[in-house]
Order: sequence, then structure tokens, then C-alpha cells
Amino acid sequence: MTGSEAKSAVEWLVSVAPDPDACRWEWERNPLGVALLPAGRRWDVLILPGELGYPTLDVLTRCVDRPGPVLADFGDARMGFFVPPGTVARWIGTGVRGAGRGTWIVVPYPGRSTGGVRWLVPPDGAGTLTDPALLELAMHEAAARMAREGETEG
Repeated sequence: MTGSEAKSAVEWLVSVAPDPDACRWEWERNPLGVALLPAGRRWDVLILPGELGYPTLDVLTRCVDRPGPVLADFGDARMGFFVPPGTVARWIGTGVRGAGRGTWIVVPYPGRSTGGVRWLVPPDGAGTLTDPALLELAMHEAAARMAREGETEG
């Protein structure tokens, strides 16, 4: 990620913060390099278990040049896919959690390594998000692959 891409990504992310300057300050001074940002304004986040999230991301990156931002948490137990606002309110799915209006998520500074939560796909600054229908199809394809692999191992 170049300096200008990181700056655009930062501006896009802090645009949802109640106090964008305070958010920038927190990112610069927090030793973990993270800030809390509200979901549900410019994006929602669908949170998948890591064992499904990684294969889903693999399928997604084969379908589109660039999916929306994707986060991984400490230990890769969960992955968060940034989707359009309002998606969480309409999402029906087992095992998928959502962060939408009224929730906050931990977000690392784009382009900087942190010790925990990190970007697998950083925001592009232009507002690119993952299409929920495409994400759902990618999840189904990933789950089907995992089931086929489980059958051949058993």
C-alpha cells in the first residue's frame, strides 16, 4: 500500500468517526495502532469464522479484481468482510455475525503492521465494498469445497 493509498484509506475510514481528528490521533499514538469505529454508516461488517473466511476470500479474489476491505482478528479466529450499510439487518445466515448500525469495531491503521487485528485486504479509499450476494455465493462455494475435501479425507 503506497502512502497516498493509505492516506485515502484513512480518510475514508475516519469519515465515520464522531471525531475524525481524535481517531487519527488515536491511531498515531496507540501502541496497538487501532481505533474503534462505528459500523452501519458507510459499511457493515459480516464476521465469519476463520476456517470459512479464508476459503471464502480465496473464492472472492478469483471472482473480482478487488473485494472490499477484509479484517482478520487475533489468531485468525474470525474475519470481517466490509459490505454495504444495511446488509447486517437483512442477513440471514447461520454462524455469521454482523456489525451494523449501533455497533463498533476495532480497526487497524491502513498500511501499518499491528500485533493483532490486521487488514487482509485494506480499504482502497474509494469506498469499494464486497457485494453481499457475491459474498454469499463465495461462502457457499467455499463450504462446498471444504465438504468435498472432508469427504476425501474421511
